[in-house]
Amino acid sequence: QLHVVESGGGLVQPGGSLNLSCGASGPTLEYYALGWFRQAPGKEREGVSCISPTDGRTNYADSVKGRFTMARDNAEKMVYLQMNSLKPEDAGVYTCALGGDCKDYVPYPIRFWGLGKQVTVSS
Repeated sequence: QLHVVESGGGLVQPGGSLNLSCGASGPTLEYYALGWFRQAPGKEREGVSCISPTDGRTNYADSVKGRFTMARDNAEKMVYLQMNSLKPEDAGVYTCALGGDCKDYVPYPIRFWGLGKQVTVSS
């Protein structure tokens, strides 16, 4: 059983940057696809990015391409999401997930979820 915990996030002004981290306790992460989801108030949860377990290739939703960068450190059992040039529409609860493989920018099937961290983008 894996326990997934996010850290980071918080409040930032539009155009600013934030970093999210996701760590897992338990066995190795290297066989999992790792992904980030977000959910804004009143909206459905949407995929943001996914990094594959094999070649480390990363895919992003069009809305965050060029602004967000995802990276993984299998030795440390951590995954990171660097978010730059943040916009108000990027705000929401960001949740880390582990899955079988990346289906475009979404890990599938999801095996484990984190609890989520709030990201607020406001002046």
